[in-house]
Amino acid sequence: PHATDNPIVQRDTITQREVFNIIRNIQDPEHPLTLQQLNVVSCNHVDVHDNFNDNDTNSQPTKHSTIDIKFTPTIPHCSMATLIGLCIRVKLLRSIPRRFKVIVRINPGTHASELAINRQLNDKERVVAALENVHLLSVVNKCIGNGMKD
Repeated sequence: PHATDNPIVQRDTITQREVFNIIRNIQDPEHPLTLQQLNVVSCNHVDVHDNFNDNDTNSQPTKHSTIDIKFTPTIPHCSMATLIGLCIRVKLLRSIPRRFKVIVRINPGTHASELAINRQLNDKERVVAALENVHLLSVVNKCIGNGMKD
């Protein structure tokens, strides 16, 4: 038997701390501070469920693996809440394996328009349409890029 006859899928699981480290340094669109510095994101509000089964011969996920992020806008009427959520979603989609479904939500009770914003942030078509706006995409890239200077 050759080593390649029965390959074992090797991969690292993704932890709550690793996901938090991906998003914590995103810069706020209005302030020269990170989302972590403003207490918009915290490790306690990151849930990771990695349901990839390494023993499956097809190496297919048994269920969706998910990353669920809850964030807290700085004020209940924060006009940047949708943009902040979009930055979190884009940063994660660019940084994590495709097996993960990303859910980005406002912490319950922390924003006046939380349900409408949550619907927007988790609607693939609306996210794609938003990112087709060149100005909006440049703002997202700036917030994400500035957060990488840490």
